[in-house]
Amino acid sequence: QVQLAESGGGSVQAGGSLRLSCAASGLPFSSYGAGWFRQAPGKEREFVAAINWSNSNTYYADSVKGRFTISRDNAKNTVYLQMNSLKPEDTAVYYCAADRGGRYYYPTSYKYWGQGTQVTVSS
Repeated sequence: QVQLAESGGGSVQAGGSLRLSCAASGLPFSSYGAGWFRQAPGKEREFVAAINWSNSNTYYADSVKGRFTISRDNAKNTVYLQMNSLKPEDTAVYYCAADRGGRYYYPTSYKYWGQGTQVTVSS
């Protein structure tokens, strides 16, 4: 059974930092691309960042470029999202996802999803 388990969410003031983790099990994670998406109340799920299977390519939404960093440790079957300089508009539930395809920006391209972790940024 495939499981993606996010952790590291919480509440932080604007300008602060959080590091999200997503631990994968039940799949050969090192051969899967991974992505982070977020969904705020009343809004559609949106792309945040993605990384290919070999850790050689990363992709970011314009809204988080220069503030967020995605990385992965295939030995630990884990993908990370380091979030710095957080803003109130970053408040959302953050989801990690995994898939073997290369269409990183589209949530419909991902086969496996975690349950999400809440990030709240106060002004």
